[in-house]
Amino acid sequence: MKLLKAADIAAMPERAHRHQFNDNAVRMTRTLGRPGGLEHLGVHLIRLEPGFDSTQFHYHDADEEFVLILSGHGKAHIGDGTFDVGPGDFMGFPAPSPGHGLHNDSDEDLVYLVGGESNPADVVHYPWIRRTMIKSHGRRSWVDWDDLHEL
Repeated sequence: MKLLKAADIAAMPERAHRHQFNDNAVRMTRTLGRPGGLEHLGVHLIRLEPGFDSTQFHYHDADEEFVLILSGHGKAHIGDGTFDVGPGDFMGFPAPSPGHGLHNDSDEDLVYLVGGESNPADVVHYPWIRRTMIKSHGRRSWVDWDDLHEL
């Protein structure tokens, strides 16, 4: 167990993380899970600037995720719906879940806590771009759906 005080978190440098499949998905990230002693759960404090996406719209086969909005407002894309979100709103995504992603359509930063499992193997689907990523014990690869073949 490790205690991260608010001052410790505030002193952590933010890291810009651009999603590999969405150039408009740039998150300013402070990683809390590993520094907090967690080995099987990723937890991150995210600041999403106006106009940016959190990720490419996706869902996982193995890893569960959650999002808790701390400040700001934005749009959550979940399945076929779009929802306004703001402070105190919580989203839980079991595996598998409907596709999901966030967009900051406001003129202020959207700040949220995101967490999820860190299974060594997972399959992540990106339905809006028809792509799948396979994560397997430290390796990541992807394939476009048009190149997949059923057995």
